Amino acid sequence: MIIAIPVAEGVLCQHFGHCQQFAVLKVDPDSKEIIKSEMLTPPPHEPGLMPKWLEQLGCNMIISGGMGGRAIGMFQQKGIGVICGAPSQKPEDVALAYLNGELVTGNNTCEEGAMGSDSEGGCSKKRQHRSGPQ
Repeated sequence: MIIAIPVAEGVLCQHFGHCQQFAVLKVDPDSKEIIKSEMLTPPPHEPGLMPKWLEQLGCNMIISGGMGGRAIGMFQQKGIGVICGAPSQKPEDVALAYLNGELVTGNNTCEEGAMGSDSEGGCSKKRQHRSGPQ
């Protein structure tokens, strides 16, 4: 499994489209270990480009603080899972919390207000919950 986490200043970026880099982590869900970790600079932000780029990298999952409903839909169409509302922590800590079923998520920071809602395919969480591999 390959997890992509948008990063700014060394921690998970709360706004997917504003990240400086992506932590791309190859993980083993069975042993709950990070096998390989690399920081990659994304291509210039253009609508529809990120899903294609991350798909080409083999990503299966994105863990983010927030992402708009349209982007979520694009990733889901490519078979890439999306978790929003993750805390601003080091990407390795976020990935390990996810693998151990201990990732506590809150609101999708990009789905507040006029940007969308759960009914539009967003991943907004109105209360905290724990996420992990299924």
